[in-house]
Amino acid sequence: MQLIKEAFEKLYPNKVFNYSVKIKYTARFKPYNANVRYTKNNLEFSLSRQWKHISKDIVIGLIQSLLLKVFNDKKQTINIDLYNYFIRNLHISIPKQKSDPTLESSFNRVNKEYFYNIVEIPNLEWGSNSKRKLGSYDYHTDTISISRIFIDAEPELLDYLMYHEMLHKKLKFNNKDNRSYHHTREFKEKEKEFNNYKEMDKKIKMLIRKSKYKEFLNQFSW
Repeated sequence: MQLIKEAFEKLYPNKVFNYSVKIKYTARFKPYNANVRYTKNNLEFSLSRQWKHISKDIVIGLIQSLLLKVFNDKKQTINIDLYNYFIRNLHISIPKQKSDPTLESSFNRVNKEYFYNIVEIPNLEWGSNSKRKLGSYDYHTDTISISRIFIDAEPELLDYLMYHEMLHKKLKFNNKDNRSYHHTREFKEKEKEFNNYKEMDKKIKMLIRKSKYKEFLNQFSW
């Protein structure tokens, strides 16, 4: 509890700390995830178990980031900077235990053509059959996930999605006033460097429409 009090007082040195607080570490979260619940004067922090073994100064930055969300405030502290630096470089220590031959081939093609083979291979996995969340990069687990609707897609479409997520891995994010910016100007400019990117966008929209139509027809099959 002292940790929360210290984080608050460093964030708001002129305010009195008069909250009832609780902090728990749970295995229910993905690595290095956390959240906070605020009801009346009670603050309850839930952190993944990995945070137990991380430097106090970094954890204070995490707690301060959560406090700012609770209070809808904008501030920047040394501890928050340390926390963001830690997240940006977390990929270095994450075990690489997930892979898939199709995704790995795509990663290697894109890495060679657009990144001079300098991007370290992350965990690679197929996600759900989502038509909204086509791909994602998780900083906390160093994992690129691609929607399963692209399992049988032509290689250049898969490579385009892979390129987008690899940009997230390489460029990370900018942080200002406790807000993280992922699709920065630099990111958007880099995204346009993919060969025939406009044509790729059109083909992806067409594939999504076909997938939705196929799903609709499957409702009436027996």
